[in-house]
Formats: sequence, structure tokens, C-alpha cells
Amino acid sequence: MQKYTENLGSAPLGRLLVKLSLPGMAATISTSLYNIVNTIWVTRIGYEAIAALTIVMPFQILSYAIGGGTGIGMAALVSRRFGERNPDAANHAAGQIFFISAVWGLPFILVATLFADEILPILGARPDILDYSRQYLVITAFGAPQMIFSLVTASLLRGSGDAIKPMIVMVSATVANIVLDPLLIFGIGPFPEMGVAGAALGTVISQTLGAILGLYYLLAGKTAYRIRLTHLRPDTSILKDIYRVGTPTMLAQLAESMIFLLFNKVVSSFGSLTIATVGIVMRISDFAFMPVMGVSNGMLPIVGYNFGARNFERLWRTVKLASVGIMVFLAGVSVLMVVFAPQIVSVFSRDPALSTAAVPAMRIMLSTMLFVGPTVVFVTAFQGLSKGTHALFLSLLRQFLIFLPLLFLFRHLFGLYGVWWSMPASDILSFTLTLAFMVREYRRQSKARVGSVTTAAGS
Repeated sequence: MQKYTENLGSAPLGRLLVKLSLPGMAATISTSLYNIVNTIWVTRIGYEAIAALTIVMPFQILSYAIGGGTGIGMAALVSRRFGERNPDAANHAAGQIFFISAVWGLPFILVATLFADEILPILGARPDILDYSRQYLVITAFGAPQMIFSLVTASLLRGSGDAIKPMIVMVSATVANIVLDPLLIFGIGPFPEMGVAGAALGTVISQTLGAILGLYYLLAGKTAYRIRLTHLRPDTSILKDIYRVGTPTMLAQLAESMIFLLFNKVVSSFGSLTIATVGIVMRISDFAFMPVMGVSNGMLPIVGYNFGARNFERLWRTVKLASVGIMVFLAGVSVLMVVFAPQIVSVFSRDPALSTAAVPAMRIMLSTMLFVGPTVVFVTAFQGLSKGTHALFLSLLRQFLIFLPLLFLFRHLFGLYGVWWSMPASDILSFTLTLAFMVREYRRQSKARVGSVTTAAGS
């Protein structure tokens, strides 16, 4: 077993968490940077174009949900197997990635190709953005299998304690996308001018590049894995173990897609300009929020490994360090976002109407980001503890039992500004409840350990 895998249970904790988190931050920030650059280019076509991309986002989140949920289950499983000193079982789990990517990815292509005109009105597409939305939906669907494969590969590598190669995979794909976007959107040099379709095609090409690079790492013997042909056979018991932990995350992200769909439907009643506003704010939010995902991804293998090794003191120190650190970081980010909102929005669009709408929306929606970070860390901790059901409940609690009722209530009472304020209100309530669950789990495990020690001493 490679040294970086063993480090999950022995290296200095603060330095290890930073080491695992920084590459993940770089990878996720690069992905978010692509979305930002993509938005800047697409906005030059008109606010209708960015509104179209925003409408399609719930459908795209579905593929991210599949890949992300499967990846969480994979990472939790293989990190436990490495902690148990069972690398062959980790290899067998890793071999399931090919079957999983094909089974989940191909339906996206079929559904988008055959039912685009039926799907888009459900997503909230208005007549003035329908054509753009159709182009983007159908073309990007062809990248779903590659996206799922890339996400799961990155999780496999992180699950073994390797944070560098996932970063290389994601950064490479992002750089390719950033380069291709202006070429294909505006027809620079030998490339045809494709507009929104060009943005979609650039995305698919970059996703394919990321999948190929991830495949190379897995099969070239450059990781902790040594996958053989016998490991590729679908194994029901392994798939059950993966989705026992991964399904709650998948369902939570599927719920996020549903919530985003409903959010877009509510926003679309105020016009396509407001949809474009949401698109800009969400991309700014994603960029500021990506370090949270980097820390969570860096924390997960440490929690999973030490849970498998029964090193609970190290496990809980990891959770505390990650949650406090990310909360302090996001507090500073929130201040910057609120103070410099006009300057940040101006990077995306010089349209006075769009800027007038986006600045107050951004200030309101991003004012409580500091509470979102530790909430995500706590949910990830439950995943590393193989308590996927708890993670699912907390995610659904935030979205369906807190945010959704507040969205419709505030929209009814306060109109568009009520829609914006529903987000920070739900962030604060969700943090409070998730923290309570995390403290309860810590106390439960502490009592269980004390009881086991007492029993052992008595015997």
C-alpha cells in the first residue's frame, strides 16, 4: 500500500488536511472558474443565452448527482478497505467504475435527444430562450457518461489519499474548456461560429479529455490501485456497499436538482432577465463555495480511514478542524462579496438592467455563506462514518422542509426580494439543526467508547 494511503492514519492532522484539501480546492475552483469564464463569454450573446444555460442546470445537476453520489460511496468504501489493510477489495470496488458510468450515463443522452421539447418547459424555459436551451441541453447530454466517469475516478483517487491526480484531471479538463469556449462560440480562426451550441460542444470535449486522463491514471499503475480484468465484473455486493453510502448523497443532489428546478420556475415568473440574474449569482456563489468542497473532499478519506482503523480521536479532531477553518474562511468571503458586489457583477455584464437586478440579489443570497460551509462538512462527516441515511436526512431537511416552504412563503409575502431572502434564512436554520445532529453523534460515540473500555477493564 502506498505511503500516502498510510498517511491518512499517521501524518500530522492539520498539515494532512491542508495537503489533501488544497489540490481539491484547486480542482473545484478551476471547474468553477470554467463556469465563470463560460458565463462571461455567453453573456456577450445576450442575457437570453445565460438564462438558457441557467434553465438547463437542473438537468445537468442530475449527472453530477449520479457521479458525485457514486463517488462518495466509492471513496468511503475504498478508504475503509485501505484502513482495513485489504487493497484487493479496494481494487475490486474500483473496477466497478466502468459498468457504473455506462449504465448511468447513456440514459441522459437518450432522454435529452428524444424529449428535449417536453423537458424544457418543465424546467422553466420561456419562449424567448427555448431555442438556446434546446441546443445546450441536447449537446451537453452527450458528455454525461464522461462526466460521471471523471467524477467517480477523482473520488477513487481521493479515497486512496491521492489528492494531486484528481486535481490534474479536473484542471486539465477545465483549461481545455476555457480555451475552446471563445473559439467555438465566436468562430475564431478555423473554428465555426456556433454561439450557445459552441459553449455546449466545448464542455463535452473537455469532459471527454478528463475521462481519458482519469482512465490513464487508473490503468497505467500510477495510483494505489491495480485493477485487473476480474475486477471489472459487476459485483452486486460491492455495488450495494457503494450505494448504501452513496445513494443518500445522490438523492440529496437529485433533490437539489428538483429544488433548483422549482426555484427557476418561481424566478421565471419575473422574466428571463431575472433568470439570467440567478445564473450570474449562482456562478459567483459556486466560485466562492468551491473551497468548501475541496475541504470536504480532503476530509472524507481521513474520516473513512480512521473510522475503519477505529481511531476515533483523530477522526473527530479532523471534523472540528475542517468545520471551524472553513467557517472562518467563508466569513471573510461573505464580507468581500457584499462590499464589492457591483464590481464583481460588472465583470460578467455591462448591461445596466442586469447589473441593477444582480447586485442586490447577490448581496442578499451570499450574505450567510459562512453557515453553509460547516453544514456541508458535517454532512460529509456522516458519509465518512458510513451513516449515509443521516446525511440524506439532513440534506433533505435543508431543501424540502426548510428552504422550499420559505421560498414560497417569502415569495408570497415579499415578492422577488422574498425569493432572495429565502436562501440566507434557510442557511442559518440548516446550520443550527445539522450542528445539533453532529454534536449528538459525537456524544453517542463517546459514550459507546467509554462503555467498551469499562467492559474490557471489568473483564
